[in-house]
Amino acid sequence: MRGKLMFLTGLAAGFVMGSRAGREKYEEIRASAQKLWEHPTVQEAAGVAQAQANKLYTEGKDKLQSSKLGEKLNTTGTTSGSTDTTDELLAPSDSLTAAPKGSSTTSTTY
Repeated sequence: MRGKLMFLTGLAAGFVMGSRAGREKYEEIRASAQKLWEHPTVQEAAGVAQAQANKLYTEGKDKLQSSKLGEKLNTTGTTSGSTDTTDELLAPSDSLTAAPKGSSTTSTTY
């Protein structure tokens, strides 16, 4: 299924880039993608995926901190004034969260 999705995405990108209508088709495809992304089912699935990712992150962070490597990182990181350097290294980014309904974002930071 993932391979088919990647193929279709590549096909759509190739069509847009090679199309004589160019900008018009691009805007049409972009509007369709935006409509799909804003669909409640898609947003719900994205929220579930985000929650699972956050859960895995916290579980992994806890396991790392309780391991010998995590203890070593904490003891070597105290010279910088911070007692927990793993949070600085592993903190999740807020850039993956969805924009509120009705807001229009044109740039995404990764």
